[in-house]
Amino acid sequence: MAEAKRVVRPLSPHLQIYRPQMTSISSILTRITGNGLIVGVLLAVWWLLAAAVGPEYFATANAVATSWFGDLVFTLSLLAVWYHYLAGLRHLYWDSIHGMDIETAEKLGWVCVIGSVVLTLITLVLV
Repeated sequence: MAEAKRVVRPLSPHLQIYRPQMTSISSILTRITGNGLIVGVLLAVWWLLAAAVGPEYFATANAVATSWFGDLVFTLSLLAVWYHYLAGLRHLYWDSIHGMDIETAEKLGWVCVIGSVVLTLITLVLV
């Protein structure tokens, strides 16, 4: 039997030939921010649990939660909450069979990204 000549080509869609679209990026961001929220929730639960256990344990948890790491985790969690909120509103809009064309879907993706950053900054200034 003759050996088949294999064509070497990338699997589709491949990053070298496929330009990511806003709809795919917003879908990926929704998954990333959803998983990132877990880190913020775990830090907050640890802080609350430490407050219930005792003053020495709370001092350690409070030092982590109020450090630059804790500030970063909580700020990114706030960004993720706003992004999830806006993405949820976008999906409610899509569920009513509106905005399903590519141009509107891309605009709504940008609204989610830019809106979440703006709302996060407003929340940080007000709080």
